[in-house]
Amino acid sequence: MATVVAQSHYIFGLRTGVRNNLLYSDEQTVIFPCGNNCVRYNIDQKCQRFIPGTEGSHGMKALAISTNRRYLSVSECGENATITVYDLQQEQSRKRKKLSGGEIPVEEFVCMAFSPDSKYLIGQAGGPDWTLFLWMWEKQKVMATVKTSSTGTITQVSFNPQDNTQICVSGNGVFKIFRYSGEVLKQSSTFKPDSQNFLCHTWMPKDQVIVGTETGQLMLFDSGRLRWEMNLTSTLAVERLEENTESNETQPTTYATSTLPRVTAIVGYSKGFVCSAGPGTVCLFEKTEETDQYKKTKKIKIPPEPFSNEPSSAEKQEISTLCMSPSEDSLSASTDRGQLYSLPLSLAELHKGDAHFEFMSHSFHSGVILGLSTCIRKPLIATCSLDRSVRIWNFQTNVLEMYMEFQEEAYSIALHPTGLYILVGFSDRLRLMNLLIDDISTFKEFNIRGCRECVFSHGGHLFAAVNGNVINIYSTTTFDDVLNLKGHNEKVRSIAFSSDDSHLVSCGMDGAVYEWNMLSGARESESVLKSCSYSSVAISPDSKTFFAVGTDCTLKEIQDCQIIKEVPAGDVVCTTVAMLRSGRALFVGTSIGTVRVIRYPLPIQKDWLEYQAHAGPITKMVITFDDQFLLTVSEDGCLLIWKIIDKEGRALKREKEIVYAEEILITKLDLEEKNKILRDLKRREKELQEENKYQLSLRDMTYKEKINQLTEKFIQQINSLNTEKEVKMTKMKSCLCDNRNDITFEIMVLKSEKEKQQAAQSKVLSDTLEKNEKERQDLESNNNQKLMLEYEKFQDLQLKLQRVQQQYEQQLHSVEESKAKDLDEITRLCDAKLHEKMMMLTQCQEESKQQVREFQEYIKQLEEEGDLEIQDIRLQYKQLLTEEKQTNTKLKIESDTTKKSFQNVQKEIENKNLEIEKLKQEEQKLQAVIRSLEKDIVGLKNSVQERDGIIQDKEKTIYGLVKNTDMLKNTVAVLEFKNGYIQEQIEPKENEIKELKEQMQEMEGELDEFHKKNTQQQLKIAELNLKLKTKDKEMQKEMQKVQDTRTLLNRFKSDLHKCVDNIQDPPKLKENIRELYKYYVQQSDAVETVGVDTDILREHYKQREHFEQIISSLKKQLMRDTKVNEANNVKLMKENVTLIKEINDLRQELSTVRIQLHNYESQSTFNKSKNKISTFTRGDPIFPHIQMMNVMMSFLETKTQVYLYNSNSNKYIHLGGFSCIFFHTIATASAGSDGLMTRMNFEQEAEKIIELQRLEIQRLKQQMDGQIPSSGTKLPPLTN
Repeated sequence: MATVVAQSHYIFGLRTGVRNNLLYSDEQTVIFPCGNNCVRYNIDQKCQRFIPGTEGSHGMKALAISTNRRYLSVSECGENATITVYDLQQEQSRKRKKLSGGEIPVEEFVCMAFSPDSKYLIGQAGGPDWTLFLWMWEKQKVMATVKTSSTGTITQVSFNPQDNTQICVSGNGVFKIFRYSGEVLKQSSTFKPDSQNFLCHTWMPKDQVIVGTETGQLMLFDSGRLRWEMNLTSTLAVERLEENTESNETQPTTYATSTLPRVTAIVGYSKGFVCSAGPGTVCLFEKTEETDQYKKTKKIKIPPEPFSNEPSSAEKQEISTLCMSPSEDSLSASTDRGQLYSLPLSLAELHKGDAHFEFMSHSFHSGVILGLSTCIRKPLIATCSLDRSVRIWNFQTNVLEMYMEFQEEAYSIALHPTGLYILVGFSDRLRLMNLLIDDISTFKEFNIRGCRECVFSHGGHLFAAVNGNVINIYSTTTFDDVLNLKGHNEKVRSIAFSSDDSHLVSCGMDGAVYEWNMLSGARESESVLKSCSYSSVAISPDSKTFFAVGTDCTLKEIQDCQIIKEVPAGDVVCTTVAMLRSGRALFVGTSIGTVRVIRYPLPIQKDWLEYQAHAGPITKMVITFDDQFLLTVSEDGCLLIWKIIDKEGRALKREKEIVYAEEILITKLDLEEKNKILRDLKRREKELQEENKYQLSLRDMTYKEKINQLTEKFIQQINSLNTEKEVKMTKMKSCLCDNRNDITFEIMVLKSEKEKQQAAQSKVLSDTLEKNEKERQDLESNNNQKLMLEYEKFQDLQLKLQRVQQQYEQQLHSVEESKAKDLDEITRLCDAKLHEKMMMLTQCQEESKQQVREFQEYIKQLEEEGDLEIQDIRLQYKQLLTEEKQTNTKLKIESDTTKKSFQNVQKEIENKNLEIEKLKQEEQKLQAVIRSLEKDIVGLKNSVQERDGIIQDKEKTIYGLVKNTDMLKNTVAVLEFKNGYIQEQIEPKENEIKELKEQMQEMEGELDEFHKKNTQQQLKIAELNLKLKTKDKEMQKEMQKVQDTRTLLNRFKSDLHKCVDNIQDPPKLKENIRELYKYYVQQSDAVETVGVDTDILREHYKQREHFEQIISSLKKQLMRDTKVNEANNVKLMKENVTLIKEINDLRQELSTVRIQLHNYESQSTFNKSKNKISTFTRGDPIFPHIQMMNVMMSFLETKTQVYLYNSNSNKYIHLGGFSCIFFHTIATASAGSDGLMTRMNFEQEAEKIIELQRLEIQRLKQQMDGQIPSSGTKLPPLTN
């Protein structure tokens, strides 16, 4: 028997929460995440290819594509987050490399980017470390790492398109530009954002970066400096005001109460950039020619959904990702509700007003999909979701046939075998609906609230619906309640009809699987396992075997009321199960989103094929009637269609070929309305045709007149040319005969000119005729399109007008009243808080001054005490050295005694081994007793089973009481529903109050910013005034120079005139010119020197301005350095405080040790009085203990810290004290004592002690000297 394989065929949905979840790989193909796969979707061919996620990952977090569109990187989170790079040019998108954080533990990479040459890859790790990694990904080598943030989250990282070494990082309160040099990432920008949340950014030409913020601001940075800024909130508000003044609507009030337009996505292109401008809006910006600023040229919106309960809800979607095709022909967008939109930019530019996006493929579910069903007669799939929508899909054409949104949430769905009806379980009741041509209409309702499971029989004559722990069976023809199947103690989770509809199998949370007879309603078989809560059940083709899955992580095969086989699933919970009608294989869905294919009969060992499918638990699984497709839905909101094939890739053999029906339902009213509309349109078409004919005839008349005029004009021109020709001919004939050759040549030239002119005229005529024909056709098509568009717009506008007028009139009145009240309250509260904060500030300043004085006095006392303590320690250690030398000689003698005691211990070990063997014999006897007891337990279990039968009878009596409680619960539910309705009315009012408060806070923030800007502007004005004064002085000097030169010129003219008088007398003229030269040439030199002085002054002013700029930058740097120094001082002060605390603790320890020493001395004196210690000699077994106690007391006196080392347990025993000294001891056991004896080489240890204490003293001195704070710093409060 060939093994069955599942192959991914098509998927509907988009996974949200993934960074850059929409990318173009080429002009026709986009890449987006869906479930636990990356989908390569061809827009033109409407086909998909899959890149499955890695096994064991917790889901995808971000995508990135290289600039050459060849490589795709996918980041997946888990215990050790990884980034996988795929080669898109390979057929199966082969894995190239797998990257990780290496030694640094990383749970997730939140965003990534490729370098312009596609050789490097950057990945931003998540919190709390926020480490940025730079890889040479082909070699899997980490080039550099840097911590990008300490508190704020990072949202985007990117490379400079012109520079591999420059990286931009943006996030909440973070905007940094790093440069890679010398195997290190160094920060190169100096911009410090004022608590701005930067959501996205993009690189522009000339190394500029445009950033979008949460408050709707666009900022242009050039090498880390702000060059241009634009607030989208104000521009959009102005646009809306202009629109509303034209249409006389009250839209501005709603905009005022709505949230600020967040710039969540931005992408650059050749003309400028495209960015999101709030919910459902995208704006195109182009660069102005005069300046470096950008101007908004076009607005694109998400259109309202016609089949939605609230059409405007689609416009409230937040844009999560924007991307442009490689040729910049089309723009695509993904939203936070899992929808994909696209628009050709050429169409957007053609629209005069706002352009609208279109769905890239279909509208997807935006919530958890709970219901899934298929039929027999049509290739349809029905799904329902918590997004309150019901959708009908076609698995043959892979399209969305229809969808409808409702007021209530839908929990379950069942499609009739004919494909003409659906059964939907809503929160308030169960509804049976008709599937019409373009609508889903209810025609019968059943009073079952929150129906979580419903199913049609295979024949379609019955349907079952779950009502808590009761299963109701209804007839689809009479709608009567045929049977009520009662027996489950808790909620029923799954039901399934047998192939002949004679039996129904159900499973529930009570761990019971029941088989019911559909004729009598009796329970024919049962299997109860209370330790397992079942979630799904399936029936074999022969209806004799059932398969169930639940919370105990096993697949159970049940036959004749017995669990005959269990297949363990490991640590994974199985959620759904389905079986082929041929009985060849089972399909199991898991809580981690995978699909398992298990062959039947079930294997004993773990033998299955597992496929990566969804990013959440699989909620439902269905196989089509012909065993060709497997359908799965999940909590991630995706519908996945699998092709069921054998191992050779062939489809499974069908019993018989199914011909799908093409019939549809339509109501009589709809048909009449459509016929009426058709008649109206036909009549309108005839009218339009007549109008077009009339217009065409008019145009023909006008064009004929024009043609006649043109022909007459051309005939006149030809005649005139002919006459000219004749005149020329006559003139030429009258000329001499010798020039005949020349005349013939000219005639030929004239003929050729005539032919050229005729050809040109004929071309002009043909071109004009063609143009007229094209214009006529264009006008016809344009008129038809305009009429259709106008007709559709008219209907939409009528509906909108009615809704908008009612809504906005109510909102205007309520908002204006609430706004006025809230403003008054907020201003009062702010004034009171301001006064309190000022009082607090003054108190804090006084307290800090007092603390500084106290701390300075405290440091002086510490220094004095420290010097005294150091002297005491020196004396103590000198005494210690002499004592240690004495004890060393004693311990050498004692080492001999320990050898003897070691031999005694070995003898004891041998005795213990003999005892262990005796205990083992006793253990064997006890095991025989246990076996006899187990037999008794089996007998008791049989008696327990008999008592279980009695308990079940009692449970039936309890069921009657439970039924009464259900009735009471229904009444309680009605009351809760009323209560919920009242709370729903209260919540929007509270939300409005919150929004107004947020607006007030934002306005206060803006006011503070305006005050700051005002002060900055005043400083700039003062500087400019100074410059203006200097410029005025320079102008006065220049004017004076001009006047001087004019007077000099006038004198020169007068003197020159005098010289002219002597023009006849050369000697006098010569003398006059010499005098002029002496006088005026010297003055011109003086003017030149003055000119040089002005140049020097100008250079001086330039240098002055340059030095002013340097001084301002140095002041800023000084401010930064002072802040850093203050922070270091505070840190040192805190460390001082901790040191003081440690000293106080040590003093307390010292006092306790002294008390213990005193007690010990008194005890020793008491013992001496009794003459007990003196009687012990070296030969006594207790003598070494007393010697060790003396050593310990000497160490306690010297405030050392003693640790005894036990070689048997390999541990140090702490005895207390000051410095770390380790006594290596050996456990000994003497004949008369039970305790441990400690031995050590005291000469070597004493030297080590002295060296360690010297080093400790030096370190403490250096620490005390280095940690004395400056007098100007502020100390933290001292706490005990």
